[in-house]
Amino acid sequence: QKRVANKSTYWVKFELTWRDYFVYYAHKYGEKLFFPYGVKGSSQKWRVDSNALRAWKEGRTGAPLVDANMRELRATGFMSNRGRQNVASYLVHDLGLDWRLGAEHFEELLVDYTPESNWGNWHAAAGLSGGRINRFNILKQSKDYDADGQYVKLWCPELAKVPAPSCHTPWLLSTADKDRYGAADYPPPLKTLGF
Repeated sequence: QKRVANKSTYWVKFELTWRDYFVYYAHKYGEKLFFPYGVKGSSQKWRVDSNALRAWKEGRTGAPLVDANMRELRATGFMSNRGRQNVASYLVHDLGLDWRLGAEHFEELLVDYTPESNWGNWHAAAGLSGGRINRFNILKQSKDYDADGQYVKLWCPELAKVPAPSCHTPWLLSTADKDRYGAADYPPPLKTLGF
């Protein structure tokens, strides 16, 4: 049987390389990986907001894609790689909360947890590794990766009857439409730092 390289094999190799990179990164920097300002000593200041942190953990931020991912994590112990990047970006860049709180939460819930990958990825998501910073536009990610709203509707049953693409922006619905679609109990968006 002939083996071929394709888009899927590329991504498998890419993710395995990234995993191995974090093993070496953790060995190189040791305990510095857990410092609030990273191995490079960033001047980033983290906000303290226990209500926002609780909403993020519970999947009640008012950002449907973030909420769906966080609810899936809580229910199953799993979250896709794309979801992990999105919720990390949201916690750190949109809410401005300490990245270590996200890493600790993932450590408690992920069934595929490893210290190097978890803390290394959170460290990178917070922009503390000296490389590029991946700040995701959650609404764009929603439309790119869940255009029909199937994923959001699965994990956020309050939005199950809201048609796409409105299920990604329920705060724009009128009160009458929220009632009609059964979305009145979905939380309004948290105040964020802006994009």
